[in-house]
Amino acid sequence: MSQPSTTLGYALFATRWLQAPLYFGLVAAQGVYVYKFFNELWNLILRCVTGQANETYVMLAVLKLVDVVMIANLLIMVIVGGYETFVSRIGLQGHRDQPEWLSHVNSNVLKVKLATAIVGISSVHLLQMFVDVHHTSQHALLWGTVIHMAFIASAAILAYMSGPMAEHGDRSHKGHGHASAHGQDGAGGGYSVSTSVPAEFSTSAAAVRAPAPVPSAVPVPIPAQSTGWYLSSSESYDSYDPYETGAETRIRAARFPSRKQLEEFDEDHPRDFDREVLARLGKLDFVASRRNVVFVGPPGTGKTHLAVGLGVRACQAGHQVLFATAAQWAARLTEARAAGRLAEELAALDAHPLLIVDEVGYTPFDADTAHLFFQLVAHRYERSSLIVTGDRPLGRWDEIFGGAAPAMVDRLAHHAEIVRLEGDSYRMRRATSAWAE
Repeated sequence: MSQPSTTLGYALFATRWLQAPLYFGLVAAQGVYVYKFFNELWNLILRCVTGQANETYVMLAVLKLVDVVMIANLLIMVIVGGYETFVSRIGLQGHRDQPEWLSHVNSNVLKVKLATAIVGISSVHLLQMFVDVHHTSQHALLWGTVIHMAFIASAAILAYMSGPMAEHGDRSHKGHGHASAHGQDGAGGGYSVSTSVPAEFSTSAAAVRAPAPVPSAVPVPIPAQSTGWYLSSSESYDSYDPYETGAETRIRAARFPSRKQLEEFDEDHPRDFDREVLARLGKLDFVASRRNVVFVGPPGTGKTHLAVGLGVRACQAGHQVLFATAAQWAARLTEARAAGRLAEELAALDAHPLLIVDEVGYTPFDADTAHLFFQLVAHRYERSSLIVTGDRPLGRWDEIFGGAAPAMVDRLAHHAEIVRLEGDSYRMRRATSAWAE
């Protein structure tokens, strides 16, 4: 791109800061609504104390207060969400009071939430008219109902259109990533998929090293998941998708086995599960404070689902994440040690604030491999976060890692949230249910 075009593009992009005073103006408008709320509340209290308020007046006054609060909530949504989407990142990742929706806000989400809020405000206005029906004309009631139904219809249409449009865009990005990074398989015309240990672990040292840092304005593009989970430097630029968002880029780079959301987790399935812990973990405070999370439970209780859900949310919040099973991590670290660059490999992983180690315990490791895991845990101790899933408690890790287990567990559990899941396998429950039918 030529220098004049680049300069013009940066200049146009910088004009987004012209919107900043508009959001500060909305903050002032919110102050006006705070004054209006307390003014209405004071009048209500005075009338109730002096006996001038009947039941209808109290109900209408309370509805006015609710109306003011809902409009103030709408203002907050526009101020915070709009500024985050159209002006600049606010940077609240890890803050305990961060709104849940802020970590994955975008223009579609913002529009749907605004439409829903408007429907709620319209409902309160319509309810006020029906409560005070004796002082409201039929003409006002008719048009109030028609306008409210129009709001509901427009919100439903907007929500319906946002879903298919987002899914279509995601499918287009995935298709582009597959085609550019891997091409079609000559025999079958499809794409190669492997569930074995990734072929990337056998590549040269130069290919396995982390790619050079790229300015945040141009996110490193990541191809869709295929034969491997580790990204080589040449692969990244061949599969660049200029229309992919930064969050989607990070999610692709994480190499999750599938995309899971915390909201999709069936909280009623595990017999013993602390839902308050999950809500707290969902705020990602543990990533900011460099703490660990360990999910322990029998197979099929949702450990991987929760680990991936937290990983996806961390990607949406701006963190680099990397996912692999314990066997894949073992292969990667073994290959790095054989090439004489284990220290380099551990240092390169520091670029990822969160690593996920899945399926610990299904396969015991020899002493050399156990020592590699110890080095990984020790290197990240109080420096970055780990999410580990396993089928047995930390006290039995000597069955997996032998003599390296005590020192490894000591460092992993020192700053960790241990989440225990009890119950039967969700997959077996569904299979049994299907067989019974």
